[in-house]
Amino acid sequence: MKITQLKSALLATAVAATLSSQAFAADITLKMHQFLPAQANVPKLVLDVWADKIESASDGRIKIDRFPSMQLGGKPPELMDQAIDGIADIVWTVVGYTPGRYPTTELFELPFMVEDPRAASCAYWKMFDEHMAEKEFKDVKILGTWVHGPGVFHTSDPVEVPADLKGMKIRGGSRLVNELLKLSGATPVGMPVPAVPEGLSKGVIDGTTIPWEVTTALKVPELVENHTEFEGNAL
Repeated sequence: MKITQLKSALLATAVAATLSSQAFAADITLKMHQFLPAQANVPKLVLDVWADKIESASDGRIKIDRFPSMQLGGKPPELMDQAIDGIADIVWTVVGYTPGRYPTTELFELPFMVEDPRAASCAYWKMFDEHMAEKEFKDVKILGTWVHGPGVFHTSDPVEVPADLKGMKIRGGSRLVNELLKLSGATPVGMPVPAVPEGLSKGVIDGTTIPWEVTTALKVPELVENHTEFEGNAL
């Protein structure tokens, strides 16, 4: 009888513990996938902050699992389709990885068009909401749009005038930037941002166009010594 009572007590304790854990378990768990390392500025200062606020505002009912550096598989240009196909619930990506697929967004990739990234990001969202949401992006729910900071050349040899680009192999950030590189005499090389460090270290490229905010995580300042900024409107 004592053994039976002990078993009943243990069973009751186990049931109570299970019910307690269920009470605190998230009702919804979402997978957020993106291509930058977890310590990079965009996940650290934007994506994780947003996800933390969602979890807090939902009192723990919503949990967002974060998968940096393409940990769920695939390559950065596949992120949009991963969201559409349900491989990930939330993705952060760059539309320049899929040139021609979202043509209206290329307005914000025009060289020397953006002067103020804040104003451009606001304009981007307004234009998306009015002209893109129900057309080019009808297959996904867009949570936010923005442009990055000013584009900068990071190169092995100095670039002080456009002619200095002649003969260089440069990783361009978008189709339109690649067109600019061609006009300058450079050879544009297409590759996602995570491939830039290896490309620079192995000499596959002589330089890259990326904003300052991703250079630290990619260790670009350790790989090249020359950085060319532009006054006024950004590259």
